[in-house]
Amino acid sequence: MLKTLFSKIVVIFIAILLVSTSITGVMLYIFLGNFASEEKVNLLSDTADSINSMLNDYLTAYYNNYNNPMFAFWDEIYRSMLDNTLERESQSTGSIIWIVSTEGEIGIIKGNQAVVKGIVQKLTDDTGKVRLQNPAQYKDVMSGSVPLVKEMGDFYGLFKDTNVSWLTIEKPFMYNEKILGAVYLHTPVPEVQRARSSVFQFFIFAVAVSIVISIILVYIFSLKLSRPLKKINSAAKKIASGNFDERLDISSEDEIGEFARSFNNMAGELQNLENMRRGFIANVSHELRTPMTSIHGFIEGILDGTIPPEKEKDYLLVVRDEIRRLNRLTTDLLDLAKMESGEISINPVNFNINELIRRCIIKLENFITQKDIDVEANFEEEDMFVKADMDSIERVLINLMHNAVKFVQPCGKINVSTSRYKNKILVSVEDNGIGIDENEIDLIWERFYKSDKSRSREKGGTGLGLAIVRNIINDHKQEIWVESEVGKGTKFYFTLDKGSNENI
Repeated sequence: MLKTLFSKIVVIFIAILLVSTSITGVMLYIFLGNFASEEKVNLLSDTADSINSMLNDYLTAYYNNYNNPMFAFWDEIYRSMLDNTLERESQSTGSIIWIVSTEGEIGIIKGNQAVVKGIVQKLTDDTGKVRLQNPAQYKDVMSGSVPLVKEMGDFYGLFKDTNVSWLTIEKPFMYNEKILGAVYLHTPVPEVQRARSSVFQFFIFAVAVSIVISIILVYIFSLKLSRPLKKINSAAKKIASGNFDERLDISSEDEIGEFARSFNNMAGELQNLENMRRGFIANVSHELRTPMTSIHGFIEGILDGTIPPEKEKDYLLVVRDEIRRLNRLTTDLLDLAKMESGEISINPVNFNINELIRRCIIKLENFITQKDIDVEANFEEEDMFVKADMDSIERVLINLMHNAVKFVQPCGKINVSTSRYKNKILVSVEDNGIGIDENEIDLIWERFYKSDKSRSREKGGTGLGLAIVRNIINDHKQEIWVESEVGKGTKFYFTLDKGSNENI
């Protein structure tokens, strides 16, 4: 079912909307119920006060005009006015109104005729008077202990036949500070809850409309959201099939736009990696094919007699050199692969970097003297101790110094120095050789890259030396960089952690 982004968003959104509106609806329903009940109680209470006031006016007029010859006339008018007012109040409040004496006798009863008729039948006694049979129905209000009595239910079984709950308000009627009776107002609870139901029905309708509108908005939003995701999915499939040129054209500034930019960066890195892989295979093939072709040709020439016996030794020496070169190439490849896979771990120890430099110069003495190169060692201090893997750093120094020897002209100059640099030891190897073009500086660390391609074979390099050097320095979590200018020379720098001369 929930397989598409749209369906998931719609279900989640509607679920959140339903939960939130349900909680709001329950709280609103309770609030409206209480509010409607309180409002109805206040209305009935005000109506009871109005009736009490009218009764007071009637009694005052009655006693003041009792001896008046026109008393009967005015009494009839006041009674008619009282009767009309009670009828009007009953209709406006939707209630049944009683005027009850202190003994429970109902003197006046106004309201729904069907209900009133049933009440009169139930409450008429043997004397023909309509009287409350249960003292609990009037004793509290007649006692004057409370100004208002409120009851909910069937009023002690009186309204049981109506099958609805009733709200009853009882207020004592006082004249000259004496309780003469009470005013009763009865209204069915469904009438009280009618306002709540009306508001709640409108609330339900509003929720239904909001859900429909929300689905439409979610649909529009999901289209806007899913469209770039579909583009990303399509681009990912193309890249997976080998088309690394695929890029996304999504320029939004939100998370999807950021994801698209990251995706493009990833695609670029994959493309670079693929180019490197292809270049690596091509370079390895070239580097292996050339010496193997030479070896095969020379051996075939010796075996079939093409090469005269007196020349065989010379060609065998060439074969030996090519085999040595192949051996260096395979060794460097294996070492580089182990470094990049983390199989080779460094073992940091304290040692004198100056002394190691001296030993490296001695190891390269034959190459140095063959080209009559002047080598200078400039040390800021006589002894400078570092903490690093001695064998790895010796390989770095040999590679950098051997490169300097290869690319410096005969009678050239090489300068190796050490100094303190930002709480570290800085080592530099400088030559006044052919230099490196500015456009090639960032490429020299790549495998098989050779800046002097026309003479690479002659110099006997494998093109892996600087890649190995950078991996070693990176494994030490140090920095390495180069400064060079064509025709003036090259200077390599790398840093090492300071060490101590303890346990040396």
